[in-house]
Amino acid sequence: MTTKYEPGTVLTGKVTGIQPYGAFVALDDQTQGLVHISEIKHGFVKDIHEFLSVGDEVNVKVLEVNAESGKISLSIKATEEPPAKQKSTKPSKPANASTTETSGEGFNTLKDKLQEWIKQSDNKDLLKK
Repeated sequence: MTTKYEPGTVLTGKVTGIQPYGAFVALDDQTQGLVHISEIKHGFVKDIHEFLSVGDEVNVKVLEVNAESGKISLSIKATEEPPAKQKSTKPSKPANASTTETSGEGFNTLKDKLQEWIKQSDNKDLLKK
């Protein structure tokens, strides 16, 4: 490495290769680093090709420099604002609501009710005859 890169530095690099585990980004003519798949963007990335292509210019932040191995860990998502948290459409549970594990209810109650409902159904069938 002819140029020393410090953790926390934000640079512009060029994507030189893509593997299932991450993208290689050239920082200069002699130095490249790896953006792990988990550092591509905020959220889940299944296929890197949906977000990057070889030749793309990207802003990256230096996360770690291993002087012994010469490896540089980079992040694209660290240069971007995290998305605003979206409000859940699922209603939240009241703080005093009991859970299935602690109350002993839930599937056991349904199991008991099912037997009752079957008996009721059988009685209705007998009345029809």
